[in-house]
Amino acid sequence: MSRKYKFHNPDGVYFVSFAVQNWVDVFTRNEYKNILVENLRYCQEYKGLEIFAWCIMTNHLHLIIRAKEGHFLPDILRDYKKFTSKVLIKSITNNLQESRKEWLLEQFKTSEGFRFWRGDNKPVELWSNKVIDQKIDYIHQNPVEEGLVFKAEDYVYSSAVDYAGEQGLLNIFVIK
Repeated sequence: MSRKYKFHNPDGVYFVSFAVQNWVDVFTRNEYKNILVENLRYCQEYKGLEIFAWCIMTNHLHLIIRAKEGHFLPDILRDYKKFTSKVLIKSITNNLQESRKEWLLEQFKTSEGFRFWRGDNKPVELWSNKVIDQKIDYIHQNPVEEGLVFKAEDYVYSSAVDYAGEQGLLNIFVIK
């Protein structure tokens, strides 16, 4: 049985991580990260996604999320990954500035076409405020640990700025 989308509680808040195939560093370019942000925003507006925390790293994405009543997280994530996969492959293909184009596309090539995302999401239901706070801290400290910024709130592609009291790129539900 597949372990791709195991969300046992439809009302639960989940920590989810998903990564690029082969852990390839694709999100070193802002234009690729912006595709992820735009489509998270779309999922918020039209698919019932609620975001509590998020962070885009060079080869993976972390989210703390929940589906609004009447919506299902596995469906939202399936659609998100399917759509962003197609858009990202197309963007890489058409990017005249992409020096790694051939190599990147080769990393995602399969016998059926292209596969951008790994199949697993590693969903973990967050059952207490303490666990939620730990995961939020983990997500926000990722760019600091990787040496991308000195302070978490300085990383644009994260909800850390929202938790510092400023407006970030996405509308999130700040948990305090």
